[in-house]
Amino acid sequence: MSGGGGTEGAPLPGHAQVVVIGGGVVGCSILYHLAKLGWTDVVLLERAELTAGSSWHAAGGIHGLHDSNNISRQQYYTLRLYAELEAETGQSCGVHRPGILYLAQTADREHQLRIQSAKARAFGVSFDEVSREQAAAMNPLLNLDGIRCVMYEPDSGWVDPAGVTHAYAIAARKLGARIHRFTPVVETNPRPDGGWDVVTPRGTIHAETVVNAAGLWAREVARLAGFDLPLVPTEHQYFVTETVPEIAALGRDLPSVADRDGEYYLRQEGQGLLVGAYERDPRFWSRDGTPLDFGQELFPDDLDRISENVLRACERVPVLASAGIKSVINGPMIWSPDSAALLGPVPELRNYYCCCGIIPGFSQSGGLGLTLAQWIVEGEPELDMFPWDMARYGAWANRDFTEARVMDCYAHRFAIHFPLEERAAGRPVRTRPVYRRQQRHGAVFGLTYGWEYPLWYAGPDATAEDSFGFERQPWWGPVGDECRALRAGAGVLDTSHFAKYEVAGPGAADWLDRIVANRVPRQVGRTCLAPMLGARGGIAGDFTVSLLAQDRYLVVGSGLAERYHARHFAQVARPAGVTFRSLTDAWAGFNVAGPQSRELLSRLTDADVGNDAFPFLRARPMAVAGLDAVVIRVSFTGDLGYEIYVAEADQAALFDALFVAGEDLGVRPVGARALASLRIEKGYGSWGREYSPEYWPQEVGLDRLVKLDKPDFLGRDAYLALKDRPPRERLCILALDATGADAWGGEPVFLPGTGGDWGRPVGRVTSGAYGHTVETSLALGFIAADVAAPGLEVEVAILGRPHRARVLAQPPFDPDGARLRG
Repeated sequence: MSGGGGTEGAPLPGHAQVVVIGGGVVGCSILYHLAKLGWTDVVLLERAELTAGSSWHAAGGIHGLHDSNNISRQQYYTLRLYAELEAETGQSCGVHRPGILYLAQTADREHQLRIQSAKARAFGVSFDEVSREQAAAMNPLLNLDGIRCVMYEPDSGWVDPAGVTHAYAIAARKLGARIHRFTPVVETNPRPDGGWDVVTPRGTIHAETVVNAAGLWAREVARLAGFDLPLVPTEHQYFVTETVPEIAALGRDLPSVADRDGEYYLRQEGQGLLVGAYERDPRFWSRDGTPLDFGQELFPDDLDRISENVLRACERVPVLASAGIKSVINGPMIWSPDSAALLGPVPELRNYYCCCGIIPGFSQSGGLGLTLAQWIVEGEPELDMFPWDMARYGAWANRDFTEARVMDCYAHRFAIHFPLEERAAGRPVRTRPVYRRQQRHGAVFGLTYGWEYPLWYAGPDATAEDSFGFERQPWWGPVGDECRALRAGAGVLDTSHFAKYEVAGPGAADWLDRIVANRVPRQVGRTCLAPMLGARGGIAGDFTVSLLAQDRYLVVGSGLAERYHARHFAQVARPAGVTFRSLTDAWAGFNVAGPQSRELLSRLTDADVGNDAFPFLRARPMAVAGLDAVVIRVSFTGDLGYEIYVAEADQAALFDALFVAGEDLGVRPVGARALASLRIEKGYGSWGREYSPEYWPQEVGLDRLVKLDKPDFLGRDAYLALKDRPPRERLCILALDATGADAWGGEPVFLPGTGGDWGRPVGRVTSGAYGHTVETSLALGFIAADVAAPGLEVEVAILGRPHRARVLAQPPFDPDGARLRG
């Protein structure tokens, strides 16, 4: 027996509710949280000893705040959990909490830290500015030359990786879970009942559900089930020094140092220092697959690779320069393309979950375990964790893309990740036929679910180069030009990346009615807006559903969420004769919007597109520019507009025809950043921001689209249980007193404070942009229901500092819908 480990001699059970594959810190956390939620017939299989992959050699740092609010919540949950685990088990987690001192050398880093400090106030945790004198007293080894700002996070520090892992294991076993070490999984075979036969050299377990938490071997375990994961390992180094006399003389733990601009991490280890770095010249390891006989092994030292980082650490902590090196750790870490976890059910399989590719495992282990356990036991996590959801990647995330992104993520691990930032590594992956034409118009592209799509247009004679920062960037002006041009004339937005599905055959309407909460159209040519509810009754999706012909529907939704939504579509059995197919790859198209959009469309079709013949929320096949097209009278801009879809091969011809026919109408290409501004002017929410499984329909104004007179649909019972509850928060639109920088999402909202301090936290921004055609900085966000009301004065933390804002009674653009419906 070893700590929380089982015994290799115990017989395997023939059946288990869940088999977790992998005995690292995350696998043990999943096992513990499953048992804690009441599923005790659960088994963990580990090929060797617990922690034998990456967990055993991790540096073990822990911290709370993250750029994502929900990941911050999960990390703070994890930090609190360690004390509970120690109390439950008596097993020490080796927790040291001297805190972390965060240093800013640049104005942008200072902005980042002040933003985090404001968020911490909203979370009810400490992340506060300290003076240089206070910082020097906390950690007298620091040289603070060149530092603009210091923040202190007292809840952070480090843990003992083995102690934490065994604490989870012991706690899980106390609740009835079982652990079998030295039990490699050699096959996972799907069963007709939806379960899995998990085959090992010691026997086979019939598992109702399988979890791949195999860490370094996650790719190999996935291939046993017939799919691939976008993961690749790298080497990573840190070293521990001999005793440093100055530390020994202090007799206390020193706060760790987060000098991200120096691109290293540093903390105390015993009476010495632990220093690690993410160098600009990383090394892949075992790109084709992790050797099955790899164990608790390390690679040869290669400190020259991190020498520049270490020199910067020596400048910041001068005693490091004379310290002897006691040991060097150079071990493997396995990365996803964005360095975030790959978590959740595999959409193409039944009852198979993943939790892989975790980098800050000891900051996130509790949150990852809780999230996945809730998903398995309760059908959905409590928090929207799409930033971790494996469905954010599809088959397009091939090896070349994955390796390029991992190389970029590793080399820029400590770089500031600005709002709206788009990294160029690994791109382009997927382009449409019109890509080169858009380039000639000066398009600057972003990436969404593998597709290149225009963010903004610099113009045909300008340099198409993006820039990023917390303050308004040079593209702010051209984006404003796009917005004004569309509102005055006509704009053409690429909507090819929207997810598009055809549902056809007798019974198609009934099947769709069991998927979405609204009643789908039964009259040919009609379109409806239709939310889809999650297992807890929140907004899992929002779609436009159009009946193009008898028993033939076109469903349009978020392209980013196509694989995510596939899970929901699979929950309702399709009747014989009903077909469902994605048209996203096969169809491309544009949204033509603005007051001249009807005139532009009429020049390209013989169909009557007047308001009487083709009103808002109507759809029909028609010839456009001589091409077979489907046209829907909707527009996410909030203006008069049409979505036009054609076969992908016809996209370039449609693009050319629009610009030839619309030259005298002032038609121009418009990108996604302009669309964000335009939709916020109209108060339109977006999936993943305002619409999320976390939010109830009555909180986002979509309860009018939930039709309870239908006998059954996804999430109906959950919604019935909450529909009469008062909203916890309300989605509001705010006008901000802001110049030089706007909200973009995630900023906390407070009631006005006194004495220069923040007031009560009452909400957060979900989307923000400058409203170029209403000349106001705007935001959408959630405000606590007990105070949310038109005219409410609040303060929004832009750049971490209070900016006055007001809750508006209605959207500033076209509040009565005259333009949209006219």
